Parts: sequence; structure tokens; C-alpha cells
Amino acid sequence: MANKIKAGIVGGAGYTGGEAIRLLLNHPEVSLIFVQSRSQAGKYLYQTHADLRGESTMKFTDSISQDIDVLFLCLGHGESSKFLGETPLRDEISVIDLSHDFRLGESSNQRSFVYGLPELNRDKIKTAKNIANPGCFATAIQLGLLPLAKAGLLKEVFSTGITGSTGAGQKVQETTHFTWRANNISAYKTLAHQHLKEITKSVRQLQPDFNGGINFVPWRGDFTRGIFISSCLSVQKPLNEVLSLFEAFYADHPFTVVTEGSIDMKQVVNTNKCLIGLEKVDDKLVIHSSIDNLLKGASGQAVQNMNLLFGLDETCGLKLKSIAF
Repeated sequence: MANKIKAGIVGGAGYTGGEAIRLLLNHPEVSLIFVQSRSQAGKYLYQTHADLRGESTMKFTDSISQDIDVLFLCLGHGESSKFLGETPLRDEISVIDLSHDFRLGESSNQRSFVYGLPELNRDKIKTAKNIANPGCFATAIQLGLLPLAKAGLLKEVFSTGITGSTGAGQKVQETTHFTWRANNISAYKTLAHQHLKEITKSVRQLQPDFNGGINFVPWRGDFTRGIFISSCLSVQKPLNEVLSLFEAFYADHPFTVVTEGSIDMKQVVNTNKCLIGLEKVDDKLVIHSSIDNLLKGASGQAVQNMNLLFGLDETCGLKLKSIAF
């Protein structure tokens, strides 16, 4: 591109804001113009995100500039719609929202949003103006189910998933304290997680008659980042046919990788990848899917969506290394 994309971030002090800063500072086609934070205004970025010391001398601001091409909203749920309702933006500015405020088709100030799961809506994203970034659990579960929905094979699904403490956000809560979280696992929002609505909406986009239900039990894990999902359902096809179906569905999607057998979470932490492992016993298919909740589950996917919006290779700035050990 002749000119770099001018980007701004609102809500830059939290986990997703910090990840967006790291990605955009190192993106070869982006100039990061400002990072807004009411609580950290006037401070250097590295005073909040200590790993940025030596990477940037930018400071947080309490205002925004309209001289940008894209605005990332890294705000809490309910805060993005409030911000857009109170803050007129130039029509030319694209908005990529990381909250759940617009994932089900909501709009704000005449801005409509496309659901930003590239493996489902890549062509729509390329011609969109505003993107509602998917939830982290929703991303991991959907990527494990979409190929089956496309083939009309989706039936009632039983899923369990475990997430790291960063999934709860930066605000201190009882269940994010080290002394509570360490050496501990607990279930929460059993069968009632907020991401179920967007998951159901997406699978019905490919399989309109799906009414089997998605039974999801989320767990809190004693680690900081990453999501691991195991989904089970009845499928009559042999494993090699199911594997071929998944491989064909994701053949043109660079961040979703399919394999037979077991996977582990460390293979994807610190990357924008989703790794899918398939296992089958009799007629029961188990789909394991794993992502980094802050990257493919949030800020990495947001940058992937920005790349698509502006005609870049969708992997640009996102060729990241897993931690491995």
C-alpha cells in the first residue's frame, strides 16, 4: 500500500487493548496514531504494559483523533455501544469492536456490523465497513462445528471448554486471584454462556434447520491464556471422510489447521491459529479445538479482520510463534 493504515485504539489499558497495541506497533502496513484510556491517560504505554518498555514511547490519551482509517474498540461489554452513541465519528472510519455489543446484528448511529469470523464471512468482511469481532469461546467452538454444519451433519452437540484467567478481563475478581485460581478448576455459566447465541446464529447460517442445541459447560483453568474445547456429537461417517470434509472447508483459511488425533493448547498460545483435532469412537465424533483467547479469540482476529477490510493478505502482521514449552 502506498500509505499505511492509520489506526486508533479505544480502551488500551486492558488485556485485549494491550494485545492490539503489540500487534499494531509491529504491523508493517499500520501507523498507530493514538491509544485512548481514561484510567491511564498521560502515562507511557510501557507503564501499564511493562513488556512495551523499549518498544514505544507513546503515551495514553484521554481523547481520540478523527484522522484515522480504523478504530479498534477494546472496551467492556456494553461500553462500545455507549461510546459510539456518544462519540460522532467520520463516516469514513471503520470500526472493529471487540465487545459483544454488535455480534447479533445490532447497530449504532446508522453503523451496521458484519460478524467478523473470517472462516465464515470472509467475503462479507472484505466489503464491510464495521466489524463485530467474535467472542473467544465462540470462535473456538464454531471453528470445530462449521464444516459439519456446511455438510448438514450437525446434531445436538455437547461441549466442554477451559479458558485462562485473562478471559475474565483485567478487573480484579475473586475468581482471578492467584490464590483462588492456582491448582484449581471450576465450572461457570453452565449451559448459559453468553456466546451460545452467536454460535447458534453462525451454524444456522450454514445449516438453517439445525435445532439440536449446543450444550456447553465452560471451565476456569489455572493458567493465564488459551482455550481448549472438546465437542462431542453423533456422526455416522467414518473418520477419514470427516477429516477430508474439515480439510476441504479450511483449505483456503491460513489460520485454521486440522489434524487427526490429539492436540494440545501450547501449540496455539501466542499465535493467531486455531488447531482442530478429530477423534472418533463408534458413531461418536469428538472435535478438539484450541486457540489463544487474546489473539485468535480477540485482538489477533481483529487485526486479521482489518487486513481483510483494507485488502491486505490476512496473515500480514500475524505470523507469530507459539510458546512450545
